[in-house]
Amino acid sequence: MTAIHISEQPSSRRQIWLFGFLWLAFLAPFFFLTYGQVNTYTATLATVPSIVYSWEHHIPFLPWTIIPYWSIDLFYGLSLFICTTRREQCIHGLRLILASLIACIGFLLFPLKFSFPRPDTQGVMGWMFDSLELFDLPFNQAPSLHIILLWLLWLRFRAHTPTQWRWLLHCWAILILISVLTTWQHHFIDIVTGFAVGILISYLLPTKTRWQWHYTGSPRSLKMSINYGLASLLCFVLAFLIQGTAWLLLWPAIALLLVTFGYLGAGASVFQKTPDGTISPSATILLLPYRLFASCTYHYFAKQCKQPSVVNKDIILGGRPLYPLQAKAVLDMTCEWPRNFYSQGLNYCSQPQIDLLPLSPEDIERSVHTMDTLVKSGTVYIHCKLGYSRSATVTVAWLVHNSTAKNIEEAIKIVKQARPQVVLNAATVSLLCQWYEQFQMKRVMS
Repeated sequence: MTAIHISEQPSSRRQIWLFGFLWLAFLAPFFFLTYGQVNTYTATLATVPSIVYSWEHHIPFLPWTIIPYWSIDLFYGLSLFICTTRREQCIHGLRLILASLIACIGFLLFPLKFSFPRPDTQGVMGWMFDSLELFDLPFNQAPSLHIILLWLLWLRFRAHTPTQWRWLLHCWAILILISVLTTWQHHFIDIVTGFAVGILISYLLPTKTRWQWHYTGSPRSLKMSINYGLASLLCFVLAFLIQGTAWLLLWPAIALLLVTFGYLGAGASVFQKTPDGTISPSATILLLPYRLFASCTYHYFAKQCKQPSVVNKDIILGGRPLYPLQAKAVLDMTCEWPRNFYSQGLNYCSQPQIDLLPLSPEDIERSVHTMDTLVKSGTVYIHCKLGYSRSATVTVAWLVHNSTAKNIEEAIKIVKQARPQVVLNAATVSLLCQWYEQFQMKRVMS
């Protein structure tokens, strides 16, 4: 997957406004042309089905909710001007394009019609409904483009709304969500599919992280990718064979497929975890089934390694902390979970690495330099999921780096003495030795 290389430095407001108007000049006609043409085409079909649950007949028609329904147009335009970098603005623009394209493809492949006859409405609300019907026929249902856009716009405004005012943003977003039902514009199936598409779009085009691809070709990565790939395929097959509520299996199927890509070469980038320990809302939702599985395995194995291990005065080695830390800084090597409560208030840095694969020499070198920075604050708690492999690898390298150990073998002995449970397999030791050779060469050259 290729990253979009546009400056992440804050851009001048003049640049943001200029490119915002250019984006809007393209997006506005693009939206009306694509959406309108598909709507007109569907209207010519002889029969267009509807998917509606019996309980939806009890949803009241609330004319005043046309106001929050229409308000999404205002949010749409403003969203291009609240961005602070060109990269953010460009990715947001691409998301909006992709939203229209995917929605229209869905409308063409699976045409649906809203099935309730809308009551006549008078006054200002009636005028707003009449204006809406000028370009919005009762087609273009699933996935709801309104809901796709709601998710994408909520993400942008959430990123730039002060914390004390976010409640207002959330409340208005909920009103817009409800309005697609109470204005009798969409059925429930449209909302579910709309959210699914919106989350997928924002996941594929992240704003704070970049996609990476580096396939090592190691037997371990191939084995893990096959295991997760088969589990994903099984969920897909069961969903399509059983159907009904079994369609929910598409969620773990997609999550496991993304993890498969991680082991094939995308690595920790599939989890979209930032250096400050946050994970994007899209990745949080999409990968929730995997994280639930990872949490179960963590709590099962953590019985044997609940207590952290003091390596020396500078390093405490352990698993994901679920206890108060006796440290001044934290180096988090996990990619599965965001920063938790126990590391708050400490000097913190996340350097996510995918589980069960050895770190590359480049990753080890970057982690060692991160340790050099963190240790200035005092004792560093370094952890991965269980404190067995990823964090142990960095601890070994740093002990050599700061001359506590003379070589890799001696550093491994120190770490295993402090934490006997560590697992440093042959592949990990080999990569540590590669890093050590590079480290020695740099030391000689300097």
